[in-house]
Amino acid sequence: MKTSQRLDSAIKKLYNAFHNNRLHPECCKQCAVGNILDNRDFWKHLSDDHGSVKLNYWGHVHQNLGRTFNGYSPLELMEIEATFLRGCGYKLPLHHKNKKPDNPTDQNVIFEGLCAVIALLCQMDGITNVMDYTALFKVENNREEKILV
Repeated sequence: MKTSQRLDSAIKKLYNAFHNNRLHPECCKQCAVGNILDNRDFWKHLSDDHGSVKLNYWGHVHQNLGRTFNGYSPLELMEIEATFLRGCGYKLPLHHKNKKPDNPTDQNVIFEGLCAVIALLCQMDGITNVMDYTALFKVENNREEKILV
């Protein structure tokens, strides 16, 4: 399967962050977008609320100028972050009164968020989800057959 440079890069960064325990939903440098953007936090100034998909003035300026950051537009970055937080079990926007997971650094919580983000990244690039394991099985004549990849 042919993937884009931005998707390859994002998946590698997220994979490394997950396996090195550097993926944290409440840290703007270690969340999904923070890792995609090389652990920088400038992206948080594109919106007024963490987890919101609504751009603020500066976000709109960058979006309207056609700027991308590691291949992703400001709107796409906001969508990626919202997806990651929702996947981790947060109610958005991120606020101390809203629902959040009991242990946000639990590997199962992080993995759920990671899977949601990878599905979204693949959708953004118009390819099938690379995490979809059901493609490994093919049903023929009411019988499951394993397909070797």
